[in-house]
Amino acid sequence: MASRADNIASNLNLGNFSKATELKKRIWFTVVALIVFRFLSFVPLPGIDPLKLKDFMDRNSGGILDFFNMFSGGALSRYSLISLGVMPYITASIVVQLATSLHPSLASLKKEGESGRRKINQYSRYGAVLLALVQGYAALKSADVQGLTVQGGPLFYVAGLISLVGGTMFLLWLGEQITSRGIGNGTSLIIMAGIVAQMPTFVVNLFEGGASGSIGGLTIALLVATLVAMILFICFMERATRRLLIQYPKRATQKGMMQADRSHLPLKLNTSGVIPPIFASSLLLLPLTITNFAGKSIDPESKLGSFVVSLNNYLGHGKPAYMALYALGIIFFSFFYTAVVFNPEETADNLKRNGGFIPGIRPGKNTEKYLDYVLTRVTVIGAAYLTIVCVVPEWIIAQTGVRLFFAGGTSLLIVVNVTVDTITQIQSHLLAHQYGDLIKKAKLKGRLR
Repeated sequence: MASRADNIASNLNLGNFSKATELKKRIWFTVVALIVFRFLSFVPLPGIDPLKLKDFMDRNSGGILDFFNMFSGGALSRYSLISLGVMPYITASIVVQLATSLHPSLASLKKEGESGRRKINQYSRYGAVLLALVQGYAALKSADVQGLTVQGGPLFYVAGLISLVGGTMFLLWLGEQITSRGIGNGTSLIIMAGIVAQMPTFVVNLFEGGASGSIGGLTIALLVATLVAMILFICFMERATRRLLIQYPKRATQKGMMQADRSHLPLKLNTSGVIPPIFASSLLLLPLTITNFAGKSIDPESKLGSFVVSLNNYLGHGKPAYMALYALGIIFFSFFYTAVVFNPEETADNLKRNGGFIPGIRPGKNTEKYLDYVLTRVTVIGAAYLTIVCVVPEWIIAQTGVRLFFAGGTSLLIVVNVTVDTITQIQSHLLAHQYGDLIKKAKLKGRLR
């Protein structure tokens, strides 16, 4: 029989949404914050020539610049104040997370609870500032070398670094404000907003191709059907978990009865998230980016030049070698990052310390081996899922010449994940609002009695 909470959760509707005043305030705050983010992406850096910049970006499309431009919402292609986006913070967070599993002192911080988490976040912010300085200087140096500046010199570098680092830190602050005062994860929503901002261009190009005859109507229908099928597939796989039954010993209740507690340990099929395709794409696009930036300095007739040209031909989008290496990179980073974020030994020790055990498995080393056994097989499914979602769009792009959903499977993964997480938080707020109404009604009935 369904509980009262289950009935409330199944009856969530838009009528209840109109009554949730606090939730509406949170949503409006999130919308305004994202509008500010989009406005800043059009504010250019001082000293950049926009005409030369446009010509340079057209010549260097297809490399790693396009990849990072996707996460900044097109800000990098305009060299705006927030050209670096939140990528320095994301990179610093990943590095700090890797360090917590390797360094004993950082690992002890992780076990300290809320205070330890705040210190780790502070280290991530410090790392973000350092990375923003390095990446900002590299971006300004590249603009100066490529002749994109109106007038270079020390003043250009100082003003540019202050603007870029300040823009990144403002985005971090804006993301934290969205998380605390808005709805959803602020950093993830900023990345998603940057990706979704390119949706109108994608739709216009698709239907212009259909109108001009360069893209057939059947091709457009198949692309839309594939996109819908991939979204449904991602939603299913991201919510799929392998639940391990955890049994706790019998404990005395208030009435003196002995009662055994049961719980579940959920293992997500995709424990590593979107990190594997991001790392694999960055590594594969690096040679093409170096070639584009080197420009005429590499002689194509030399041995180095012929090697670089051959490498770019083999590692081009849609090439068999590129897709094979892309799939292998995703599989490798899926296992590597899963091993970093989930520690079977630590989980087994926590279960043993709290008196929990998996039925049929001895606590301690046997539980650790069983968790590692299950996690390895779950990661195989997760890695295969990520490979399919990321490689299939690359194959479609190669066959049709149409870029599926802006930048392939990686952007689709991010958008679907963030959307599902945000909707889940909205449902939680609505459920809490309905519980509040029930409590008020119960108190009113008690007073009338």
